[in-house]
Amino acid sequence: MSGSTGPTDRPVLALSGGVGGAKLVLGLAQVIAPEALHVLANIGDDFEHLGLAICPDIDTLVYTLADLADPQRGWGRRDESWNFMAALAALGGPTWFQLGDADLAMHVERSRRLRDGEPLASITAAICRRLGVRATIWPASDDRLRTHVRTSDGWLAFQEYFVAQRCEPVVEDIAYHGATQAQPRPEALALLRDANLRAVIICPSNPMLSIEPMLAMPALRHALASCAAPRIAVSPIVGGAAIKGPTAKMLRELARPVDALEAARRYAGLIDGYVVDTSDAHVARLDAAGARVIAVPTVMREGASKERLARECLAFADALAARRVDD
Repeated sequence: MSGSTGPTDRPVLALSGGVGGAKLVLGLAQVIAPEALHVLANIGDDFEHLGLAICPDIDTLVYTLADLADPQRGWGRRDESWNFMAALAALGGPTWFQLGDADLAMHVERSRRLRDGEPLASITAAICRRLGVRATIWPASDDRLRTHVRTSDGWLAFQEYFVAQRCEPVVEDIAYHGATQAQPRPEALALLRDANLRAVIICPSNPMLSIEPMLAMPALRHALASCAAPRIAVSPIVGGAAIKGPTAKMLRELARPVDALEAARRYAGLIDGYVVDTSDAHVARLDAAGARVIAVPTVMREGASKERLARECLAFADALAARRVDD
């Protein structure tokens, strides 16, 4: 499905994790007015390290939209230097989580402002303004919400599993600590009730690690379930494999199908449309957990592919909205 993206001034809400989600968010920022783009960012990956508050997914989104991201590593800032890590290693400090010299400034400034009592959302908005990011990035909540993974080695905090253990332990269960008490950003809830909202787009991020921590907040899940705007999701699985990260490995270990429709099953009741890659076109004729399915190229490498997928998603959402009117 292709065509005009339609009006560019109506708001769009994206739910995103880090690298994969940030690619589609960048595409959306290129095809609609950036001021109309609102992003709800996963905070389940957040943790405290070396006395600093680290928010990996928020930072990936900020760096990507500010044109500062490192395209080779997929995280952190490009043209980075590593003097701090080398000095830390010489002192015998923990080096399992890499913090570049320029990136370190983000964590120091965020931590300083958090200690002064400023909410994470306010800090994120201020940093976006300083770096020229015109889209709105909200942390999913200002409250504490942390992903933990039960593995063959016992319960691990997410970064311990993901970075320190390199996703090697077998995953047996996932928990989102604090999710039932955490309150979503009120602006996001208001946007989900806004009759002018053009679309909700769930980016091709790991469902279990990037999207479901947010959906574990009851108020957000209820608001998304009740949202009148078209709600679509993009498959993070292409041809039976994940483009990046441990999604496929985790699904296998949790005895779940590693196929293009798995995320749609997980989002049952929350989406109206589902986008799969053309390599999975054989499933496009099917309804996935009540959602209509289309197949388009979803692998995003160069800038044009990000923009193209963003246009496809918006055109799909507009078609779903028009179909509702016709029905």
